[in-house]
Amino acid sequence: MQLSQALVKTAAGWLLGLMLAVAAAIVSINLVSNSIASPQQQVRDYLSALQQGHGGEALGLLHASVPNANAAMLDGTALQTAASKITDIKLGNAESRGGNRVTVPMDYQIDGKALHSDFLLERTGTEWLFFGKWSFVPSSLPTIEVTVVNANEATLNGVPVNLPNGRNSFAVFYPGQYEASLAGKYFSAPTTSTSVTTGALPQAPLNLLTKPTDAMIKVVSDKVKEFLDTCAADATKQQKLQPDCPFYHVTNSRVVDGTIRWQITEYPKVSIDPFNGQWVVAPLNGKAKVTAREIDLFSGLVGDLSAVHDFSFTTRLDIGADTITVTPLVSF
Repeated sequence: MQLSQALVKTAAGWLLGLMLAVAAAIVSINLVSNSIASPQQQVRDYLSALQQGHGGEALGLLHASVPNANAAMLDGTALQTAASKITDIKLGNAESRGGNRVTVPMDYQIDGKALHSDFLLERTGTEWLFFGKWSFVPSSLPTIEVTVVNANEATLNGVPVNLPNGRNSFAVFYPGQYEASLAGKYFSAPTTSTSVTTGALPQAPLNLLTKPTDAMIKVVSDKVKEFLDTCAADATKQQKLQPDCPFYHVTNSRVVDGTIRWQITEYPKVSIDPFNGQWVVAPLNGKAKVTAREIDLFSGLVGDLSAVHDFSFTTRLDIGADTITVTPLVSF
């Protein structure tokens, strides 16, 4: 009788141990299924590849084809920069889409703005009898277009890129932030950016509105000032009231030789604008003053001449690799 009771206790102990082992196994299976074997893990691995700038790995995980576009944003610094703006990532529960497919929702922020992306995955098999194998449904990468006024290059996510004829299309990963800018010595454009959250919808283009820099305006202004100062000095030296300049004076009196003096009293304000694929200088307006001694032909009286004249002229602007040429166009 005592032996039977001992056997029962032993069997009960073994049964309890077996039940605990089975329970532990079930918990372990659930933990693995909800972590490393979950569809969310594929998204985590994909995001990690983006953040490390590993474009080949990200492309392989996403099972995405590359469109016929520039690939400068698909690896290295450009890719890391795109992903570095993503913060506060929250992956939601997988949502069934029928068959073996699920959508994994992702909420996050870029520069403080709340955004959302969905990733479509499908179950492709089973590992170790219990664990599902998940893979992104094949797709194509999105593209963004970058345009620039009167230039053939810019910077996109910190990387210099070529823009033939002022435009180019770039294949990109999502989600990510893409920023374009132009910071040249003589021409620049403020940074413009767009957040890419999906591969399905058309992306907003990045249009760079190029403008001349202060350095460019100064170079042209200095050349215009030099031209006008030289013109005024030559007119004074040659004692001409109607010199080969944008300014002149007409009088019925006789001017005393050696008394004519020209002076620029207001220099033109230079404005440079894009036009028909080139840069043009807007018409230049200023004021010039002439002083002299003159004799009235009727009375013979000698008096002082002092007159200020408005003038206007145009120029041709030629911009080379290392030179800026300003050619005044003056009608005489």
